[in-house]
Amino acid sequence: MKFVTYNYENKENIGFVKEDKIIPIEDVFDCLGQSKPNTILELIQNYDDNFWDRIETTINSKKDFNFLLLSSVKLLAPIPYPKRNIICLGKNYVEHAKEMKLTKISDSFVPEDPIYFTKSAMPAIGHQDEIEFSYDVTQQVDYEVELAVIIGKDGINIKPEEAEDYIFGYTIVNDVSSRDLQGRHKQWFKGKSLDTFCPMGPYIVHKKELPFPVELDIRCSINGELRQSSNTKKLIFNIPYILSDLSKGFTLKAGDIICTGTPSGVGMGFEPIKVLKDGDIIECYIEKIGKLTNRVTVI
Repeated sequence: MKFVTYNYENKENIGFVKEDKIIPIEDVFDCLGQSKPNTILELIQNYDDNFWDRIETTINSKKDFNFLLLSSVKLLAPIPYPKRNIICLGKNYVEHAKEMKLTKISDSFVPEDPIYFTKSAMPAIGHQDEIEFSYDVTQQVDYEVELAVIIGKDGINIKPEEAEDYIFGYTIVNDVSSRDLQGRHKQWFKGKSLDTFCPMGPYIVHKKELPFPVELDIRCSINGELRQSSNTKKLIFNIPYILSDLSKGFTLKAGDIICTGTPSGVGMGFEPIKVLKDGDIIECYIEKIGKLTNRVTVI
C-alpha cells in the first residue's frame, strides 16, 4: 500500500496509489463509514495496524472508485509539515564515513555509536519541485539519498525485536546539505535546514510491502550520472538498532521521520568536488519505493 499527498485542481488531498492511479482518501473512508483524515500525519496518528487491513480489503474489493491518474496531479511531499524536526543519522555507511575525510565537516572515523542530528523542513518539498539556493548564502550544496522510516505509534525504550511494530512505513528523503555552512558553523543544523533542502517522496510505502529487515537498493544520479549506489543492508546501525537506541529515554512520536543515512558518492567525496549547480537534475531512487526527482535552481 502506497500513500500520497497531492494537489488536484488547486486542492490538496491524500490518497492511496494503485498502479498508475490514485484513490482519493474520501472514497475509501466513505466505504468504511468514517470521516476522512485531512493529512497523512492525521492518518498515522489516529489509526492502528489493524485498520490498514480493512483499508487494503476495501481497496482490493471495490472497483468503481473515482480514480485519478498519477499523471494528472501534482505530487507533494507525503508529510509536507512534519510534526517536529526530521531526525537524521550521520555516517551510517562505512564507505561514506571514510569519504568524509576529504571534507572539513567531519573526520574519517567509522562511528561506534549512532550520530544523531536534526534538520528542519517547513515545508518539505515534493517530487519535481525545485531545490533553490543563492550563492550569497552557500556555494557548496550537496545531495544525500536516504531511506526514511516513518514512525507509526508512540514508543519509548523500544526493544530491537519490537522495532517493526512501531513503524508505519518508508519513504525517500534527499538530505540536501550546504557543506560550507556545515564547516563554518561546526555543526550541521543550519547547513541541512535551508528552505527547500528536504525533498521527500514520492510516496510512503506501508511496512507490509517491504519485508523486514529492509534490504533495498539505493541510488542517486546527477544529470544521468550515477553517483551513489548501495543497499540498505549495508547500514552500520540497522533500523531495529536505531529505533531501540534512539528511543532510550526519548519518546518517538507517531509521524516522526528518521533518515537512516546516505551511502558513499556524495559530491564532497570526489576530488575535485562535485557540488550542485544551476539546472542539475537529481534523481534519488530506492527499490520498491520509487524515484524522487528534483531540479536545482540558483536564485
